[in-house]
Amino acid sequence: MTHWTLGIIGGSGLYEFEGLMDRRWVKVDSPWGEPSDELLFGVVEETRLVFLPRHGRGHRLPPSAINSRANIDALKRAGCTDILSVSAVGSLQEELAPGMFATVGQYVDRTENRARSFFDAGFVAHVSMADPVCPRLSSYAKDAARQVGLRLIESVTYLAMEGPQFSTRAESRLYRSWACDVIGMTAMPEARLAREAELPYANLCMITDYDCWREDSAEVDVASILAVMRANVGGAQRLIVELAKRLRNPRAPSPIDSCLDSVVISDPSVWDPSLLSKLDAICGRRLKKAREPTS
Repeated sequence: MTHWTLGIIGGSGLYEFEGLMDRRWVKVDSPWGEPSDELLFGVVEETRLVFLPRHGRGHRLPPSAINSRANIDALKRAGCTDILSVSAVGSLQEELAPGMFATVGQYVDRTENRARSFFDAGFVAHVSMADPVCPRLSSYAKDAARQVGLRLIESVTYLAMEGPQFSTRAESRLYRSWACDVIGMTAMPEARLAREAELPYANLCMITDYDCWREDSAEVDVASILAVMRANVGGAQRLIVELAKRLRNPRAPSPIDSCLDSVVISDPSVWDPSLLSKLDAICGRRLKKAREPTS
């Protein structure tokens, strides 16, 4: 059994709240490049929190420039046991109105130019993404949202687009025909990489606008999105505090904690030492198990 250490990936406003104790910014190096920013360590009651500003403080990184491999690796090195991703999204459904929140159940990944895996030639592995989010952490986030009075819809389908431009109307209507519920630019490949790192991952969405599929709506614009985001930040902060209070120690194991046990295809005789050295945090548990003598 271990203690909860909750990694939180999101905007800079999320960690600017009362109740986060023992704050300290720490630079965490990664062999996968530069994370988006330093990590902010803190404590809420008995739960350790580690915040990572996804776009960097001041929002200096566009979605396609976010180094998700370095971000997930840094959070793993920081001792995180689970990750809550908080992201702003557009709505593809009438009932999902701006100002509401949602937890994600599924993804459709339409990103194009992003590194999607830690594994490569010399260490090939295929993790299952059939159920891409952690049901336990998602349930805790749902309960926390309702406790603090947020309007929340469970288990939506998130369309991840490359960006940085918003959708055309034709694209937006196409995604609706695919039964997608919300659209954003940041959750992929983040969710894929968290699974490869054996980190249970949940995604809380702040709905900021209706995407441009509506006949009677103006095009999506940054000013209106930012206005709704600012209004939503306080709710997200309250949710994080309530969620942290619900994560009672000790933390029971999750099946995701050991999901790499049966997914490595490459024979140990062809494992690439240089790649393995970069994977020391991501799959250190799996590599240690492989090196243990068999009885």
